[in-house]
Amino acid sequence: WHNIPDSDEWRCVLHGRLLSLRQDPDQLYYRTYMSPEATLPTPPSDSDTKPNTHDLDTLRLIKHYFNLSSNLTALYAQWSAQDPNFKKKALTFTGIRILRQDAWEALVSFICSSNNNISRISQMVEKLCINYGPLVATVGGRAYHDFPVPEALTGDEVESRLRSLGFGYRAKYINQTAVIVSKKRGPLWLDGLRNPESPAFGFDPAPAGEMKPEGRDGYRDAHEKLLELQGVGPKVADCVCLMGLGWGEAVPVDTHGMF
Repeated sequence: WHNIPDSDEWRCVLHGRLLSLRQDPDQLYYRTYMSPEATLPTPPSDSDTKPNTHDLDTLRLIKHYFNLSSNLTALYAQWSAQDPNFKKKALTFTGIRILRQDAWEALVSFICSSNNNISRISQMVEKLCINYGPLVATVGGRAYHDFPVPEALTGDEVESRLRSLGFGYRAKYINQTAVIVSKKRGPLWLDGLRNPESPAFGFDPAPAGEMKPEGRDGYRDAHEKLLELQGVGPKVADCVCLMGLGWGEAVPVDTHGMF
């Protein structure tokens, strides 16, 4: 996300469209810039029966990405009743939601997060978009690119190029993971690990199975399979499960405690 200087407006590319958002105490306002060549996500099944499909899809995308269907008021009340510490902290941290991020973007971003800080992670993600992602729009003299697809990061020169851009040892992990995801597992593999209750944009939710003390079977399976990828340890796998695949029972833990 990019904050427009001297304004309360934020911009980000999602699914081939540039979103520009701002809010006041009562409303969230948005507008969209889109490249004519942009590939749109599969729309919800009922979108072709309603007018203004593009605008409706963008609104659905915003609601999906920010997880706006979750009733935080009810959840905060429930959690506050069960946890005195949460009740004490909740007043300070209102409105926090787990984003429904693209699984591939979340995976690569968390590989970049290894031994890193937020500022450098953001710079790395932006470098990936600028150097390997498709251009979506140029607004106010700034070019906005979408996140690169796995195939764009599989070339023989990708590792050396990323190292020259400051990715360090993560360059190898990103390149090798892109090869595994795009050529060995197939384009549907990663989204196939998602929590069906929290599907990718444009798909209907489905039951995810019985919740167990160790998490649902689908979560445990997704976590195990992510560990097969380069640069993915237990913490990164849980981050991807939670923020990219929608498994709410995932609790990422590092040596300093819980994320």
